[in-house]
Amino acid sequence: MSENTQTKAPTVYANVIVDISVDKLDKTFQYLVPPELMENIAVGVQVDIPFGKRIITGYVIELTDQPEWDVERIRPLLGIRKGSVAIESQLIALAGWMRRNYGSTMNQALKTVIPIKQKTKSVEKRSVELLLPETRARAKLALYESKHSKAKARLLRELIGQQVLDYGLVTQKLNVSAATIRAMEQENILAVHSTASYRNPVAHLTKQEYHKILNEEQQRVVDEVSLDMDRGNPQTYLLQGVTGSGKTEVYMELIARVLEKGQQAIVLIPEIALTYQTVMRFYNRFGDRVSIMNSRLSGGERYDQFERAKAGDIDIMIGPRSALFTPFERLGLIIIDEEHENSYKSETAPRYHAREVAIQRARMNRASVILGSATPSVDSFYQVEQGNYRLLTLTERVDHKPLPECEIVDMRKELMEGNRSILSVRLQELMEDRLNKGQQIMLFLNRRGLSGFLSCRACGYVVKCPHCDVSLSLHQGHRMICHYCGYEEPEPQVCPSCGSKYLGSFKAGTQRIEELVQKRFPSARIMRMDFDTTRAKDSYEKILSAFANQEADILIGTQMIVKGHDFSNVTLVGVLAADMSLHVSDFHAAERTFQLLTQAVGRAGRGRQPGQAVIQTYDPENYAIVAARNQDYRAFYDKEIAYRYMMSYPPVWNMLVVHCTGAVLEKVEETADLVAELLKKQVVERAFRIHVVGPADAAVAKVNDVYRKVVYLKGEQYEELVQMKDALENYCQSQNAFSGALIQFDFNPATGF
Repeated sequence: MSENTQTKAPTVYANVIVDISVDKLDKTFQYLVPPELMENIAVGVQVDIPFGKRIITGYVIELTDQPEWDVERIRPLLGIRKGSVAIESQLIALAGWMRRNYGSTMNQALKTVIPIKQKTKSVEKRSVELLLPETRARAKLALYESKHSKAKARLLRELIGQQVLDYGLVTQKLNVSAATIRAMEQENILAVHSTASYRNPVAHLTKQEYHKILNEEQQRVVDEVSLDMDRGNPQTYLLQGVTGSGKTEVYMELIARVLEKGQQAIVLIPEIALTYQTVMRFYNRFGDRVSIMNSRLSGGERYDQFERAKAGDIDIMIGPRSALFTPFERLGLIIIDEEHENSYKSETAPRYHAREVAIQRARMNRASVILGSATPSVDSFYQVEQGNYRLLTLTERVDHKPLPECEIVDMRKELMEGNRSILSVRLQELMEDRLNKGQQIMLFLNRRGLSGFLSCRACGYVVKCPHCDVSLSLHQGHRMICHYCGYEEPEPQVCPSCGSKYLGSFKAGTQRIEELVQKRFPSARIMRMDFDTTRAKDSYEKILSAFANQEADILIGTQMIVKGHDFSNVTLVGVLAADMSLHVSDFHAAERTFQLLTQAVGRAGRGRQPGQAVIQTYDPENYAIVAARNQDYRAFYDKEIAYRYMMSYPPVWNMLVVHCTGAVLEKVEETADLVAELLKKQVVERAFRIHVVGPADAAVAKVNDVYRKVVYLKGEQYEELVQMKDALENYCQSQNAFSGALIQFDFNPATGF
């Protein structure tokens, strides 16, 4: 073989976007990557490209070996931009990472991370500035007055006194027309300046004095994280603090340290907990360096906040999942409060988890990540045990306030003793006592997962799948189905365990409970907080504000009332139907139940009076309920992680769910069968340790006339699942397959499917 005969290097093409706006993200231009640029080319880099007769800058969003045009017509890149990396480059690189790790098109990933330019009318701030020195201006004023040019004289007189005037003030208060201003501008007497004026969602807030001294535990946490920051050793920390331990004060002190270094911070808070009360705490400390993102902002307002961040007008962004993509160039800290919340997982492609993306973005910026929760996700605590996160703890409430006393009431005994009310005798007694003392009560209805599981009211038995250890769901036609393996059996008429006829599903809603409570306590002032009562704008705030002002004695609600609220006069919390979320068709069921109950119990006793909580359940021995009563996270975690090991569920193993959806059932079934067959073949060929299960119906098999099937994979190595996803994507592209159904990927789903 000739010495010069070598394997030819593959030809690589770069797909480039030249403008980041909603109608341009779909439009890419392809260029050849010359050999001299191969070493430094990557998704996200800025490149110089020939564009017609001009040379302009673009961003690489994809590298491929597939030419989209005649190769003779594809021009080469001219070079890679050196120096500082623009924030767009970093966000595009992050989008590339998300596309690879979660499965989506690059365009879907880009539209998730890039602040899209909105077609909304921009707000401009205009001003009028005097250009003449005072002596010449006064001479001109005398000329105008002699010629009876009243409008020009009026404006010039004001400008001599003030030099710069607001344009709106000139046209409205001074009654000077735009034509007059233009005429004076042409005479070089004045200049009109325009600057973009961005809408500020916290501009209406009034800053108050901030005085807060951290306690010993809080200070220890701040010092530990600060020391790592000072050493240039950023890490991911799990801050586990009991309810009422003052995690927010720790966050704010760490943000203050970051700001002192000239860096910026992002604070993620679940939308449901992003209240006026929360925002004010940050605003009182940091003033207008803070901005917020939430779903109530218009598209233009949201875009303005991103522009303010890019311009350096703000240093702290507070918001839900989407705030993670704030274009801060000097990002030093990302905080995810209530990190266990489901809302941090996206339900649309790319189905990313904010926690994982935050850690990746922090790596790109050498920034620190704080994950805070009283009830950390099993996933995060597992990462602590694996040595990937560092655990920090706050074990006591602020000012050494005691945790609430908590007791469990067995509703099976209530039924046996003739009490068919949703309120146990014990809870009624305690409610009567609190009402007599002028103290407030919260009643939490645990309705999460109201999906038709059957349980026995006499013995607490729940009808479960014999293969998956999750409850069977009741479907039409009296069929009980498992949404994990497809097992099916007819609906039993009596309890399979004790033979009781009291077998059914829980159907009471908040409105029905409000009626029952009002009937039992006719003089009590009751407020209800659920989806129906919070539809109107600001209704959420109004209800919370009214309850905080003690305009009601009892607040009845679903999970939205237990999210981080702080009511000093609440001394009793009642949890109705605690096991409601325990037996849904989801391996997270015990975790969700423990978290909800612990958070609910934690609402009591935050003021001067000690708190008390009552958990009503038909399953009083369940480990999640017992651990919640004792506020014992470790006891819960040890049992839950053992179950996950036994069943090979995340976070011990990883899971990939392939969703197949379409309008024609036969096409969806055909696609799902082909997907399962291809994946099983790939597992054998690659010798991966992966289980492929399905296809089966999704948890809700049909939505809006769209049929849904799932195939799911479980494997130890996340990267192997990514490779399976890649193989399926490549097959779709090469074979033009699956035209009758849409395929989407969900790694480590946060809920049942």
